[in-house]
Amino acid sequence: MSTKRQPSPSKLSDRWIEENNEFVNKWKNRDVSSREQNHTILLLSSDFHKLLQKIQGLPPLEDYAQLELCVVYNVCLLSIGLSKMSEAEILLAQTMDRVLQMTGVEPMASSPPDVWHTVLTSMEKRAVNSSVQNLLCVQWAIWLANCSLEAIEGLQGEFSSLSTRVQDLTSEARHISSNTPLLVMEPKNLVQLLEICTLITQGAEKINEGRSSEALTCLQAASTLPAPRTLVAYTHLLSGFCLAHTGRPQMALQCFRKAVEIDFPSVCALYQSLLIFRRQGDTQAEIQMLGLLHSTLMSTSTTEPGKTSDQLLSWSVLLRSQALRGLLSVPTALCVLHSLAQKCVLHSRVSEAVEHYLDLLAAIHSKENGVWSEDPHLPRLPELYLEAGTSLLLAKRPVDCMTLCDEVISTTAELLPEHVVLEEPEEGVEAPAVRAEGEQDQVAMLFWTGAAYLVQGHCYCHMQDWKQAVTHYTRCINLLVKVRFKEKGGQPQVPTADMVDEKRTDLQILQRMKGLSLAGRGISFAHTDQLGHALRDLKLSLQAFEECVGAGLWCGEVLWRLNRKQEAAAIWEKTWSISKHSVE
Repeated sequence: MSTKRQPSPSKLSDRWIEENNEFVNKWKNRDVSSREQNHTILLLSSDFHKLLQKIQGLPPLEDYAQLELCVVYNVCLLSIGLSKMSEAEILLAQTMDRVLQMTGVEPMASSPPDVWHTVLTSMEKRAVNSSVQNLLCVQWAIWLANCSLEAIEGLQGEFSSLSTRVQDLTSEARHISSNTPLLVMEPKNLVQLLEICTLITQGAEKINEGRSSEALTCLQAASTLPAPRTLVAYTHLLSGFCLAHTGRPQMALQCFRKAVEIDFPSVCALYQSLLIFRRQGDTQAEIQMLGLLHSTLMSTSTTEPGKTSDQLLSWSVLLRSQALRGLLSVPTALCVLHSLAQKCVLHSRVSEAVEHYLDLLAAIHSKENGVWSEDPHLPRLPELYLEAGTSLLLAKRPVDCMTLCDEVISTTAELLPEHVVLEEPEEGVEAPAVRAEGEQDQVAMLFWTGAAYLVQGHCYCHMQDWKQAVTHYTRCINLLVKVRFKEKGGQPQVPTADMVDEKRTDLQILQRMKGLSLAGRGISFAHTDQLGHALRDLKLSLQAFEECVGAGLWCGEVLWRLNRKQEAAAIWEKTWSISKHSVE
């Protein structure tokens, strides 16, 4: 009876090398424009895993060592490319145990850097040393992707010399035989990517820890390394952070400019430049940069580097430090557009502000077919309507302004509570932070509706419809008088100006709105010669909000018309002194 002959070790090795090389060539000859890159990696990863199972079905033998280690290298890189770091780490640890068994060294329970020191020492003069060096690159990639900088520092010496050693050993191995297992990524290219990504991550961590000078040294070293354009731009961007934090804004701006020039659009660099202009008080430059940042955000889908179609490992897989993510954070396009609109209003560029606010509202309503999930960094929708309405009023478009205010009123009026009690905040905590969510909504809705009536009153004043102005100011006042304030251990009472301080932000808003609505109604009464009603409201306005300059001036005007000229002169003098003090 004949027995089936087993293939010789050399034939098995040749067959497995052929399989490995076939898979590698599939990867290298794929359609790089394909959008199904992850699917391709997934299929190849499955093929490589099956091959590795065959090889590791045999005891760890040095005859198969180079092949096994090359296949492990390929499998691990594919796993990292799929962001399966733990899978790659487990396989690498198991492989190190098999490598130690080949040399007769028993695997030991120790820290990964110590295991690597043992493996590198035992393999230093063996033929498979080049393949072990390749796996050291893989370990570096896993630690970097997991932000394990302490582990990387534990092998800093080995990693520092890895570039030259991997290049030399790979070249040497290729000259030994043409029948060499192929690799899905050249170790030399991997090391170059790891070097700059490590320096960038270390720089970001040092910036986060407030060690900007040390970070700058790391980043300057990184900027000299060969790397993709985006990574070079990152080194300039983070260098700009360091310079800005150490009080060198002009040098920081130069770094941000380099980042944009190297890799436009670099939205992070644009945003950081904007922040410097804001700190310097250069409003025109800030507005210009806000416009550029918004248009850039609208034309690009991401603020982070993505995976390019011709790479197995992208830098985004390796740059996953929370510190780096924090430094690279940029507001959304809607937030930037909102800031741009606000800045234009505050600096008398009203027509531009109107355009930006209308674009913002249109973008919000078009998002998800009209269903908008509110951005936590933007004001609530009624506030946006009120801001946009105010810009329309400033642009002398009162009818359009009233339309937006009607939207606010229609959505909030039916939900208004009968009474609202503002409670004394805890020491060191602002009032809105200590109220329950429902209470916050009640206060907000009351303020939104009151503000809508207040702005509509202003619109009617603008159109000189004094009767309607009085009606809308009265509606605002009637809402605000529902609010009571409760101090610790006390009973709810009508708020007064002397209760207002910096901690009581809601009271500040309440008293200011009361003062403005009473002043508006008083001025409207004055225009219809109802001087008694006008004087009453204007005095109440000043009691609620003493800094209301308009109320003071009109109060003097009414007193003068009532032939109470000494009182008029006194109140005008007081008003001008308050006005001068607030300007200073």
